[in-house]
Amino acid sequence: MVPLSNSNTNGNTNTKDSTNDSTNDSTNANANGRSYCNGVVRCPWHGACFNVQTGDIEDFPGLDSVHSFQTEIRGKDVIVKANLNDLKNFRRVKKMTKQEASDGKAVVIVGGGPASVVCAETLRQEGFTGKITLVSKDVNVPYDRIKLSKTLAAKAEEIALRKADFYNENNISLLLGKQVTRVDSAMNQIVLDSGESLSYTNLLLATGGRPRRPNIRGSDLSNIFVLRNIEDANAIAEQFKEKHVVVLGSSFIGLEVACAMVSHAAQVSVVGQSAVPLANVFGPDIGRWLLKLHESKGVKFHNGTSISEFDGQDGKVTSVKLANGTSVKADVCVLGIGVDPCTEFLHDSGIKLTDRGYVSVDKSMQTNLKNVFAAGDITQFPLMCVHDKLVNIQHWQMAHQQGRIAALNMVGKKKQINSVPYFWTVQFGKSIRYAGYHQGFDRCIQHGEEDKFVAFYIKSDKVVAAASLGWDPIVSQFAQLLTKGVSIGADEVSNDPSSWIVKL
Repeated sequence: MVPLSNSNTNGNTNTKDSTNDSTNDSTNANANGRSYCNGVVRCPWHGACFNVQTGDIEDFPGLDSVHSFQTEIRGKDVIVKANLNDLKNFRRVKKMTKQEASDGKAVVIVGGGPASVVCAETLRQEGFTGKITLVSKDVNVPYDRIKLSKTLAAKAEEIALRKADFYNENNISLLLGKQVTRVDSAMNQIVLDSGESLSYTNLLLATGGRPRRPNIRGSDLSNIFVLRNIEDANAIAEQFKEKHVVVLGSSFIGLEVACAMVSHAAQVSVVGQSAVPLANVFGPDIGRWLLKLHESKGVKFHNGTSISEFDGQDGKVTSVKLANGTSVKADVCVLGIGVDPCTEFLHDSGIKLTDRGYVSVDKSMQTNLKNVFAAGDITQFPLMCVHDKLVNIQHWQMAHQQGRIAALNMVGKKKQINSVPYFWTVQFGKSIRYAGYHQGFDRCIQHGEEDKFVAFYIKSDKVVAAASLGWDPIVSQFAQLLTKGVSIGADEVSNDPSSWIVKL
């Protein structure tokens, strides 16, 4: 039997193919594990949203839509009219318009991440017949970067967001291995490192971030790696086995890399400034659980300190000296201490940047220049669920949505971003989901046990974020409620973690 999600919207009964609720993953969905609200069903694992009338994807991650079928209710039975092949293949690629030579419009997209891919696809889906050029300094077609910290030896073609043929078939030109050095907004042109220039009628900037490197002695030694692209991941994979590895930063990427390496390395040690990992995001209790989980798998931690210098021999790192005076053997070091926006090429462009180098955009992802948009990790934008506070969010899901919003506005379909931040992290096979936003919370209300819990983060007596492990689909339900603009009081989650769900 194929699991289906049935809804009755304004008298019209619709059934969406729920063989998989998230086109970002290949795991089958539990038919009772979704969140339905206002004509949209949300994936319990990754937060992707699909319109139950059309099956179209409306929030992300994932590139594809799903099928929607005609139905008829006869007593207690639901009769579904469907093509058998559609039932077998849950993914549906939306129809795309072809380029027309007579259309003189040109969109240039700078960057090779999900925001860029979604923007290009949305343009074609919405009937744009002009030229689309995607420029990326990567030599590979755009790929799923979030898999790199879990699978260091991944191959680009195995994790590609789309195959190369897809771009050719849909008249999306890829300029790979090219870097933009300048934007001439007066002439509506970008300039490449080759000296070549490209003209645009609309421009999307989605260049992502550059991993930070500490400015300390020995940081130029070899075998000290960052992790941003597939070349970085593969280089780490070639070096770490049976070696002593030090990971600087108890961040998401730092912990995920530790998970990926510990079973094959001689030793993995994580150096972090916080007393427990990710306490600033999840709170100290979940942070201590993460610490205990990692230690049970053999990962060592040096908390409340940082690396003061790298020591080496023959040009290679051999150990790190910590600020507390401890020396830790290190044949390989991986840096996971955040990223800075790749926007230095914009300084003389007339495009407004923040003091930290982020591109300022409005809810339409439009910059201060009407034909220039930005999306992804480089943006500072108004976040709906915190009363339009200007934020920078470096989430895979948010990058997808910002690319879509930019494209819709390029073709004149006025659309403002209304997406709730949603992310997940997998630590030794255990997946923690998180939705919402906070820059510090007053307290955390937690229900459950170590391996099955839901946590609510409270600011000014309101729930501003939620995290869970083994408690699906509660985080997706929370995200759906925030999307509606409905708030939850701390008193509503103090005793019963799910009483508020009736508000959906």
